[in-house]
Amino acid sequence: MKIIVQKFGGTSVASEEARVAVKNKVQQAIRNGYSPVVVVSAMGRKGAPYATDTLIGALKDVNLSVNVREMDMMMCCGEIISSCVMAATLQKFGINAMALTGGQAGIITDSQFGAARIKNINTSSLIRLLEAGIIPVVCGFQGMTENNYKFTTLGRGGSDTSAAALGAALKADFVEIYTDVEGIMTADPRIVEKANILQQISYAEVCQMAQNGAKVIHPRAVEIAMGSNIPMYVKSTFSDAPGTLITSERIGQGNGGEIAINESCASGVAHLNDLAQFRIDLNPQDITAGRNLFEDLADAGISVGCLNLSEKEAMFAVFSPDVEHTCKVLNESGFKYTLNEGCGKVSVVGSAMRGVPGIMATFVSALASHNIAILQTVDSDTTISAIVKEEHLVEAVKALHEAFKL
Repeated sequence: MKIIVQKFGGTSVASEEARVAVKNKVQQAIRNGYSPVVVVSAMGRKGAPYATDTLIGALKDVNLSVNVREMDMMMCCGEIISSCVMAATLQKFGINAMALTGGQAGIITDSQFGAARIKNINTSSLIRLLEAGIIPVVCGFQGMTENNYKFTTLGRGGSDTSAAALGAALKADFVEIYTDVEGIMTADPRIVEKANILQQISYAEVCQMAQNGAKVIHPRAVEIAMGSNIPMYVKSTFSDAPGTLITSERIGQGNGGEIAINESCASGVAHLNDLAQFRIDLNPQDITAGRNLFEDLADAGISVGCLNLSEKEAMFAVFSPDVEHTCKVLNESGFKYTLNEGCGKVSVVGSAMRGVPGIMATFVSALASHNIAILQTVDSDTTISAIVKEEHLVEAVKALHEAFKL
């Protein structure tokens, strides 16, 4: 039995027309000799009656401090409705299908409500259904605790995580992530009109792109697929475009035609908005100053990024909602600092950049040629990032996309 996992996002199940398109993808997989396991998100996006944000709002209208257990139960309702409606749609067209909650599909998690981690997946029920010719339609984003059978949710990007974890547990041939775009693009097409669809990208690269602002797939899902070496495809529900293959190595990219890897050593440009940069003065005579700084921030539960540390100075960025809390911690700890609000982060990602001379020169020159000041840089083998003023972020993305011939 050749198993694949097909995950469909909220826009793919939000209307009757969209659900018929989903049915066509499932039917095609069956014709191609596969036994598909379907994973669905809640129907639609914020404002839609059964969208997760709508359900959260309904509960918070009653009690802003609602218990996390009840919140997880409420959030699970969106996927339950979606799986039932999608199973009914498949049945309408003569496809034998059964809706399952995450727990009924065997997804067992810890009890960290709102951000549960998958501990185990018992695939026996799914295997029995597939062997009987029944298509499981599984609620994404959710699981169940092991001993007391409570609903849990997996946090942001949870449906992608469900699909990848099921693919790994079932030893699937591959996982397909269906959305309303035709693949992973070299930049946000709302900013760069000439952004291309990547034909293929590595697990590591797409993780970096997601962590730096690209929103096509959640990095935790990619990490799970990478751990089991299961190929993933990001495709559109609404077209027959081949999409983007995520696997161990990148080959090239294309939009109607392929671009050879030696034409660009980068895969894409990602960006994050709504950041604030902190510059902390450190005493070079006190070798514990840096340790004390980051221990104080960690103890306060503040997540920091874009870290630079030297004898005399530390630099980092936080999201704007964390600015007030960060200032309070720094003031209480006696650190002198400069706060630079209204910032963004722009990143170029590409595994082929490793060891190539001139990459940083290209990056810096692209921004300098557009009079964009770099407030700070951070780099790794596969990523170069810069903190810039948010008002220059769109222009920075465009400049880097052009400079790296994407």
